[in-house]
Amino acid sequence: MTQLAVTVIGPDRPGIIADVTEALAGTGVNLEDSTMTLLRGHFAMMIVCSGSLSEVNTALEPLRGDLVITVRAMGPENEHAAIGPSYLLSVHGADRPGIVAAVTRLVAASGGTITDLATRLSGDLYVLTAEVELPLTADLETLDRTLEITAEELGVGVTLSPAESDDL
Repeated sequence: MTQLAVTVIGPDRPGIIADVTEALAGTGVNLEDSTMTLLRGHFAMMIVCSGSLSEVNTALEPLRGDLVITVRAMGPENEHAAIGPSYLLSVHGADRPGIVAAVTRLVAASGGTITDLATRLSGDLYVLTAEVELPLTADLETLDRTLEITAEELGVGVTLSPAESDDL
């Protein structure tokens, strides 16, 4: 069995998740990791599973009419190994370009990695929530300070707090 990455994107309609997961189950594939969301009326899904690349492609072919579906093999070099403890990062404030780029650049500069990130725009309010792993060597005081300075420049609020295992 090969580890596969499956992506599905298209206009939202009832039954997309049922259709895709039913097709996968029909090939004996078990969903290992997945994320599914609506983005401005468009459905987006990413799945990691193990199975036969050709069988999965064949099973998903009938769904490709209104959906863009890709299936690719993933190697063991793609597996994520935790680099340190997890933190929750939250940003909220007036919408403007560059918020995600500025905040994630600071996390990367500290040696951290983003393991999950979501943004939402509700009227003029922009909200970013992320799960972040930081190495034990990361200077948390400096990161907090630079996040606060950057947030002030962007006109948003920011919080970074340790994640409890129940939070993830």
